[in-house]
Amino acid sequence: MNNSIENNAAPLRTRLKQRRAAQNSVDCNRGALLIRGRLFTWLATTRTRLREEGRRAPENIAAFWAMEDEPALQPLLQQWVEEEGYRVSLPVVTTPDAPLAFRLWTPDAALQPGAYGIMEPVGEPAPPPDIILVPTLGYTRQGDRIGYGKGYYDRTLAALKAQGHVFTTIGIAWATGDLSGENHTPAAHDVQLDAILTDKGWAKPAPVL
Repeated sequence: MNNSIENNAAPLRTRLKQRRAAQNSVDCNRGALLIRGRLFTWLATTRTRLREEGRRAPENIAAFWAMEDEPALQPLLQQWVEEEGYRVSLPVVTTPDAPLAFRLWTPDAALQPGAYGIMEPVGEPAPPPDIILVPTLGYTRQGDRIGYGKGYYDRTLAALKAQGHVFTTIGIAWATGDLSGENHTPAAHDVQLDAILTDKGWAKPAPVL
């Protein structure tokens, strides 16, 4: 990454985390519920339409185990597995500079803390994902993303593309992460997301599969 871009991104991440932490807990609970509802509706209507068209519908969803300040996805992940029959996976950090691996998750799956204290499944490897939900700290309306600075998702998305795998990325963010008006220049290796969903709605429109 260009040093000047990285030097600008570090204080920006700090400001974004401060904005996120300042949110009211009731608003966060309500916002997370709205995010889960919009995701569920989008995927359900998309699957119905694709099946009606005789096309393959998404089956494999790579999600993430939300940290305390992130929109809670866990209830939706359980619903997808138990009621909708999707295969849900969670990311696993293998080594610091490698792409993420994805392992299958179910509500009764064994989890253990990973390299950054985030819970990771210990089960079998997941199939390549059709949809990837990406934790997003900051975003632009064009789909540029600021994450936590470790580059895991940039490496992961680039590796999947290099393998010729077709997938759809959806950033999951709080609306406080909107970078409109901020002086943000994406790094050369940053991969734009296909859509971004916040507690205020789709910041970058829902993808059409």
